[in-house]
Amino acid sequence: MSAVDLRKRVDALMPRAREELAELVALRSVADPRQFPPEECHRAAVRVADAFTEAGFATHLAETPDGSQAVLGSRRCPREDAPTVLLYAHYDVQPPLADDQWRTPPFRLTEADGRWYGRGAADCKGGILMHLTALRALGDDVPVHLKVVVEGSEEQGTGGLEAFVPAHAEQLRADAIVVGDTGNAAVGHPAVTVSLRGLVNVVVQVDALPAELHSGMFGGPAPDALAALVTVLGTLRDEAGDTTIHGVPGDGRWSGAPYPAARFRADAGLSPGAVLLGTGEVADTLWARPALTVLGIDCPPVVGSTAALAPRARARLNLRVPPGVDPYQAAAALSEHLMAAAPWGVAVSVEVEAIGEPFHAATGGPAHQAMEEALETAYGRPVSRLGQGGSIPLCTVFAETYPDAEILLVGVEEPQANIHAPNESVAPQEIAAMALAEALFLRNYGAASG
Repeated sequence: MSAVDLRKRVDALMPRAREELAELVALRSVADPRQFPPEECHRAAVRVADAFTEAGFATHLAETPDGSQAVLGSRRCPREDAPTVLLYAHYDVQPPLADDQWRTPPFRLTEADGRWYGRGAADCKGGILMHLTALRALGDDVPVHLKVVVEGSEEQGTGGLEAFVPAHAEQLRADAIVVGDTGNAAVGHPAVTVSLRGLVNVVVQVDALPAELHSGMFGGPAPDALAALVTVLGTLRDEAGDTTIHGVPGDGRWSGAPYPAARFRADAGLSPGAVLLGTGEVADTLWARPALTVLGIDCPPVVGSTAALAPRARARLNLRVPPGVDPYQAAAALSEHLMAAAPWGVAVSVEVEAIGEPFHAATGGPAHQAMEEALETAYGRPVSRLGQGGSIPLCTVFAETYPDAEILLVGVEEPQANIHAPNESVAPQEIAAMALAEALFLRNYGAASG
């Protein structure tokens, strides 16, 4: 089947892809029972399993060590010595955050300005439809053995599948692993992600007083926990905005495709003259250096606050670390830094919530070559090799469990997708182009291995 014929098949399948993506987006599959009913995740898992069963896979649901459900499946081709490709995605999504900041209902797929809006439309339910549309376009003409795993707790960072994979290594073993949870430099500009930062999430707490004290009667000599916390957090970046944690190197350089500052400002929705943090190029600070973000602070809200000194305050922090930095050593360094920065004799404690490994992909094998050729054919332009500031700790687990497998990071996300934030969306042409690229990859990779 020619690339032209495959493109026509993909285009004919796009109305179905939109319908099924709408069904998935409508399921509020946030893997946090404190916020959303776990039945929603189960319904999403069943829906995904049914779709892959219809695509010829023998599927089942497996419980992972964190209590979530993963969809597992396999499909054999007639040629016994054909290579095996594992397709990965996840059906769980981030919480919608503030509903009033969405231009459309977060759990209703809505078309606006040529894009499809909804939580999970890109990350990563759009990735699921990328896989399914590629498989449907190929039909029975798939010259590789296939496996699929779609997990249900990736966004929570609880490590369910990371623990499951080593314990069930043979079940998921493959020659090439397509991780459909990244994306391109821009709509219509194909890319393979070759670098991911790892992560460290911690909660830092400051205890300064046994109880609230009147700010007029005691303010001045008595320590204020919230002010102390602000002082501690202020030591984590320097005047230029570079992350400065004792023991964590911050001078890395990115050697792949650049990320022009003007394009970054546009992607981030910043004004053309907005100051960008850090020294060096954007790609250096985004993909090759650590970055500390304050995710949240527990303290008295403005409305309802009183004239009192806060006895305690805490913050949740996210540290991203590039390949080459051990995240466990970074977690220890961050904890030590925070405690050492405690002012005025206040007590500072640190709880490490989650740690994820950074990842750097090998790119010299036949699967990578086949994927880059497929992307170039699908998009009609050269392929870039990019880093990603986000983290997918599972990639390191895959690399350690299957050292001979090639790991390919691609997907339907791009900067306008606004993943993890209000108004997440996907460009339908990206689903179509990436589905075509994946179909071409599966066909060509299988043929080259024959």
